[in-house]
Amino acid sequence: MTNDNTNRLIHEKSPYLLQHARNPVNWYPWGKEAFERAKLENKPIFLSIGYSTCHWCHVMAHESFEDPEVAELLNAHYISIKVDREERPDIDSVYMKVCQMMTGHGGWPLTIMMTPDKVPFYAGTYFPKESKHGMPGILEALSQLHKKYTKDPDHIAEVTESVTAALQKSVTEKSENRLTSESTEKAYRQLAKNFDFSYGGFGPAPKFPQPQNLFFLLKHYHFTGNTSALKMVESTLQSMASGGIWDHIGYGFSRYSTDEKWLVPHFEKMLYDNALLLMVYTECYQITKNPFYRQISEQIIAFVSREMTSSDGAFYSAIDADSEGIEGKYYVWRNEEIYDVLGEELGELYSDIYGITPFGNFEGKNIPNLINTSLEKTAKDNGMSLANLHSHLETARSKLLLAREKRTYPHVDDKVLTAWNGLMVAALAKAGKALANDTYIEKANRAIQFIEKKLYQGNRLMARFRDGEAKFKAYIDDYAFLLWGYIELYEATYSTEYLQKAMALIEQMTELFWDEANGGFYFNGKDSEELISKEKEIYDGAIPSGNSTAALMLTRMAYLTGETAYLDKTEEMYFTFYEDTHQYASASAFFMQSLFVTENPAKEVVILGRSDDPARQKLLAKLQEAYIPNVTVLAADHPSAFAVVAPFAAEYKQLNDSTTIYVCENFTCQQPTTDIDSALKNILK
Repeated sequence: MTNDNTNRLIHEKSPYLLQHARNPVNWYPWGKEAFERAKLENKPIFLSIGYSTCHWCHVMAHESFEDPEVAELLNAHYISIKVDREERPDIDSVYMKVCQMMTGHGGWPLTIMMTPDKVPFYAGTYFPKESKHGMPGILEALSQLHKKYTKDPDHIAEVTESVTAALQKSVTEKSENRLTSESTEKAYRQLAKNFDFSYGGFGPAPKFPQPQNLFFLLKHYHFTGNTSALKMVESTLQSMASGGIWDHIGYGFSRYSTDEKWLVPHFEKMLYDNALLLMVYTECYQITKNPFYRQISEQIIAFVSREMTSSDGAFYSAIDADSEGIEGKYYVWRNEEIYDVLGEELGELYSDIYGITPFGNFEGKNIPNLINTSLEKTAKDNGMSLANLHSHLETARSKLLLAREKRTYPHVDDKVLTAWNGLMVAALAKAGKALANDTYIEKANRAIQFIEKKLYQGNRLMARFRDGEAKFKAYIDDYAFLLWGYIELYEATYSTEYLQKAMALIEQMTELFWDEANGGFYFNGKDSEELISKEKEIYDGAIPSGNSTAALMLTRMAYLTGETAYLDKTEEMYFTFYEDTHQYASASAFFMQSLFVTENPAKEVVILGRSDDPARQKLLAKLQEAYIPNVTVLAADHPSAFAVVAPFAAEYKQLNDSTTIYVCENFTCQQPTTDIDSALKNILK
């Protein structure tokens, strides 16, 4: 301990670690000091992994880590280490895999007992203080495991040996078989089988948005014409935006729904969910042109801009579910509160539409939702136009938001993560392009400038920035998601500077993470700390895996630049991850998207013409608003702009000083044309 009131975590920057800095537990951050102390004292390690906006992490902290009895036991018999999974996803990935192997499930808080050599002999998630409901209590577990560790070292050795052997077996080796488009069909069938045709989404409660599945289904629809895939996406997007998982007053999506209807959320809001869903709603708008999807996209951006953006333009990680120690307190309403804020007439209209009742729908209070509401029918029943009803509801929403802002605001995890910022950059750039809104593109550019300025140490990208400090060598997710951001910014602006930066990023990503023997990207760089297992992930979790994202982005970059070495990497990954994905393809739905692009004809469009030429502007506007994942577009005033980033297009000529379009299929080009309408027809067919 550093003094009577704090432990070693007081010197950390992570909001999660700082939340535990005044626990009576003698916490160490992950590092040399803790492991040396464990070896010196021959004590097992108690490893606790969580994050600052995790509800059950708070519960376990309050019940156990703030409790003198638990602290006494931990301090006497263990070396206790706290890890923020968002800062160290590499550590979390290894020990979560062990937990799933040992128990069949995982989650946070993640609780591991391990030797001073970092090898686990026991794993679990949340533990109450005392044993109850068939769950072992932390006091009982700590006592029994300490006894086992000291009295029966042979048993501990046996367990750790089997864990080590299991981890070695789990390392991905290249198959002789290659993934084909058959896997995309398999993924589609698996998703369709698991789809909830009543409320959208996949599987039973708790329901997660799973945007990677929705991205996949939109591509499936585009490449196969299967309207069922599009219907699954639309059903999910509409149901989520009607439910309580969507914040109808302040906007933004919560982490997940505890029920199948999307009504009762787990109230925390994560940057990555909102970034990925912003992209899905935007893509669905591009396909359907339904203004509802555009509206939700714009509202997500309004929420992120208001509540998750720093003064420097970077994006915060998360907003807690709890305020004043109570889950959802900031977001729910008593029936009479609605009338107090809105008055009788507007209060009655709002309550009728948003399901507000004296009994409530969440612990006696109300989560506003539109699950059982038809706005068209309500407008008709009230003798008003739909536009007039929307106007009344917007007045009510604004008043309720002002009233809500007087409440105690939940904790914000204000650390800036490169990976999640990369996702939001990509989302804003995509929305700016598709919705023709330069403000969104500027927000994306500001955030990427922040990353370039604050999150590099020398030439090495770092994973986290907070309170003036960049720390932790970036992981594959950071590189892959930042690459996604650069590609979307290029497609939104046609500034070749973004492509140059993307190419430099790929070079470093390959150097640091690529497995030369078996293909695929390791989670950690060659220059990073060595853990007990070298992870190489392809399955999608809460976010798409780094390998999935890298594969799709390398494919896109290959078609943009003509650099076939990028395609070679994706091709190799079809062998590397065959064994992991061919049976349960939908578990890697994001990865399957790259198969759509590589196994179907692709078009490269090269446009030469002055940026102020109305013909060029019209053409680009039409292409940017369209959903065309099989088309890449290069545009410049002069072919010399392509010399570094796309040499195959550097010798093209502009015809008659007019905007000139080359349409190529798999790097073989047709005759150029200056006829905008015929070019558009050719590109979009």
